[in-house]
Amino acid sequence: MSQTASSSPQARPWIRARRLARRKTRQMRRFSRKGLQISLLLAGAALVALVSMGFAQLADWALDWNRQWAAAHGWLALIVLPCALAGLRWLTLRYAPQAAGSGIPQVIAALSLRPGPAQTSLVSLRQTLWKIPLTFLAMLAGASVGREGPSVQVGAAVMLSWGNLCRRLGLRMRGFHAQELIAAGAAGGLAAAFNAPLAGVIFAIEELGRGAALRWQRLVLLGVLACGFMVVALAGNNPYFGVFGGQALAENMIGWVIACGLLNGCLGGLFARLLGKGLTGVLPQAWRETVRRRPIAAAFGLGLAVALIGLASQGATYGTGYGTAAVLLAGDGAAPAGFGLSKLAATVASYWAGIPGGIFTPALTTGAGLGHQLWLWTGGSVDGKVLVLISMAAFLAAATQSPLTASVVVMEMTGSQPMLFWLLAGSLLASVVSRQFCPQPFYHLSAGRFRRVAQLEAARRQAPKPPEVSKP
Repeated sequence: MSQTASSSPQARPWIRARRLARRKTRQMRRFSRKGLQISLLLAGAALVALVSMGFAQLADWALDWNRQWAAAHGWLALIVLPCALAGLRWLTLRYAPQAAGSGIPQVIAALSLRPGPAQTSLVSLRQTLWKIPLTFLAMLAGASVGREGPSVQVGAAVMLSWGNLCRRLGLRMRGFHAQELIAAGAAGGLAAAFNAPLAGVIFAIEELGRGAALRWQRLVLLGVLACGFMVVALAGNNPYFGVFGGQALAENMIGWVIACGLLNGCLGGLFARLLGKGLTGVLPQAWRETVRRRPIAAAFGLGLAVALIGLASQGATYGTGYGTAAVLLAGDGAAPAGFGLSKLAATVASYWAGIPGGIFTPALTTGAGLGHQLWLWTGGSVDGKVLVLISMAAFLAAATQSPLTASVVVMEMTGSQPMLFWLLAGSLLASVVSRQFCPQPFYHLSAGRFRRVAQLEAARRQAPKPPEVSKP
C-alpha cells in the first residue's frame, strides 16, 4: 500500500523535491569545504606576502643607511665589514646554522626529504626567522648579499608553519602535504620579493620541481600567484628596476645576444663553481683544515676582502648593487671601472663567509656590470641598455642554470615584455656555456650538503642514548 502511494502521481513531485534538496545540500557542503581550503590557502599566502614586504622594507633601510655611512666615512668599512661578518658568522653558527647562505638550497633539500625532523630543521620557523635580522645587518654593514633568496626560505617556513597550525586547530588543508606547503611558500616568497607573480610560478616549476616529487595542483600554483598579486595590490605594479626604455637593436641583434651569452656564461659558470667549492675548496690542501677549524677568523678575513673591493669601486659593490644596475639599465650614467668583476668577487667573498644572504640580486647587478663592460668594448656603437638587460638575465641563468626563471624574472623586474625572446635566447646560451664550468646547478649542489647535514643531525638526535653505568 505504501509503495503504491509513494509511486502515485501526487507523490512524485515531493520525491523529486527531496532528491533535489539532498543533492543541493551535498553540493553546498562540497562548496563550503572547497571555500574553506581556498580561504586557508589565501590566508597563508597573505602571511607570506606581508612578511616578504616587511623584509623588503628592512632591506631598503639597510641599503640606504649603508650608503649614507659609507659615503661619509668610507674608511670605516675596513673595520665594520670584518667585524660584522665575523659576528654574523658566530651568530649563525650559534643560533641558526640552517639559515646560512641563500636559503634556496635549504628549501630544495627539504623538498627532497620525507616529512620529519630532517625536513623540518631546514625550514624551521624558529631558525629561519633569524635570517631576516642577520641579512639586514649584513646589508647594513655592506656585504654583497640580497634578500630574495632568504625570502624564499622564510616564505617556505611561514607557509609550512601555517599549515601545521591549521592542522592542530582541526582545519586540515586537504591536498596539501609538507612538500606542497614548502613549495608554495618558497615560490610565493620569491614572487613577493621581486613583485613578479609569473616569475614565482616559473621558479616553482623549473627550480623547485627539478628532482622533487611534487604534485602541482591548482591550489599550489594559486598560492604562489596569490602572494605575488597581493604585493602588487598593496605596493603597486612597479617593476623593481623601473620600466626598460630600450628596444631590440636594428642590426646584428643575434650577434650581440650571442656575445652576451658567451661572456656571461663563462663568468657565470666560474661564479657558480666558486660558490659551490667554497673557500676551503680553492685553498691549498695544507690550509684547509685550519680554515675549517676557525670559521670566525675566516669570515673576518673575507670581510676585509669585501671592504677592500668596495673601497676600490667607490662603494658600488656594497649591498645588492641595485643603484648602479638601475643607472646602467636606464642609460643615465656609468659604472666604476671593472664593476662587473668587482661585484662578482665581492659576492663570492660574502657568500664564503657563511652568513645569511642571497645571490639573486647581486648576480643580476654583476650581469649589468658585465653588459656595460661589453658596451665599452664596442666603443658605444650600440645601445648599451640592451646589452645590460640581456647580460642581467644571462648571468643569472648561468649562475643558477635556470634560464626560464632568469628570463621571466628580468622581464617582470624591468617591464621589458617585448624583449622576452632575446632574454630567453641569451639565458639559454649562457646556461649551456655555464655547464662546462659547473656541471651541476649550484643550488642543487649546495642542497646536497644541507640535506646530508640535516639527516645526520636528525639521526644523532633520534639515536638511543647509551645506558649510564653506575659507579661503584
